[in-house]
Amino acid sequence: MTSPSYPPPPFDPELAAVLEILSAQVNPWLTADEIPATREALAGMAVPREEVERDGALEVEERSVPGPQGAPDIGLLICRPAGASGALPAIYHTHGGGMILGNNRFGLDEMLDWAQEFGCAVVSVEYRLAPEHPHPAPVEDCYAGLVWTAEHAAELGIDPERIVVAGSSAGGGLAAALALMARDRGGPALLGQVLLSPMLDDRNDTVSSHQMAGLGIWDRTANDTGWTALLGDARGGPEVSPYAAPARAEDLSGLPPAFIDVGSAETFRDEDVTYATRIWQAGGRAELHVWPGGFHGFDQMAPHTALSQEARAARLRWLGRLLGKPTR
Repeated sequence: MTSPSYPPPPFDPELAAVLEILSAQVNPWLTADEIPATREALAGMAVPREEVERDGALEVEERSVPGPQGAPDIGLLICRPAGASGALPAIYHTHGGGMILGNNRFGLDEMLDWAQEFGCAVVSVEYRLAPEHPHPAPVEDCYAGLVWTAEHAAELGIDPERIVVAGSSAGGGLAAALALMARDRGGPALLGQVLLSPMLDDRNDTVSSHQMAGLGIWDRTANDTGWTALLGDARGGPEVSPYAAPARAEDLSGLPPAFIDVGSAETFRDEDVTYATRIWQAGGRAELHVWPGGFHGFDQMAPHTALSQEARAARLRWLGRLLGKPTR
């Protein structure tokens, strides 16, 4: 696609008002030279431990575990409902941040909500970031942590047959990649995958990526920044691994059930809809939601809005069905 001619879809009116306020603080076109300052700003908003513990409702432990062969150890943040016994289902969380930002507490709030709702554990992985650590470092870190979690399930009080991978944005792309890697490498048998506005396609040339250029949160320029940091000159070329960009996978059969959602007014809309469609075409199970007028990360940045509450409720319902624990 060389000359996009499609007008952008409208933002949800309630979200548009929030976006107008956010636009004074966050621009959608993050460039490579802005990465250090953006990281510094995010570091100043670190989630304190007591907030993760939810006033004692959750027990929190930090572990350093072996990383990929020849690589440094990785950090896992392990959260369990206080006083829980037996083997619990687990959410293995890969954080967002465009492959260049964030840490294992980034975007954790909703996962902790699930822990309290369903009585499950949450394991959130700290992976190396690009551009200092390009592909395959981030996804291999995440996979090493997943394998360690499954192998030490009894020690952690986790049921190794009920692990769900979950992430938002770049974390959603990493979660999708983990499902592919686990299938291809004979790794942990995952129960499901929750892909929230996942970052899946390095080619960055869909209609939605052009429609939303300069608009919302994380536009086409920011997406180019993230993918180039991860892949360098290989970005957009013929040799990109599906473990870096899951949209590149030729075979989407044999994957665990997927929940995929995305806003209609964001860069990732078309690649996410295509990914869900290809799972169905391969005979797999996927539930897809396209939230009308949603910008990227709308439910995290505007959780009080009606659309955000609907999106989060839909995820809870799907997880409840998957775990055999209907929501209240």
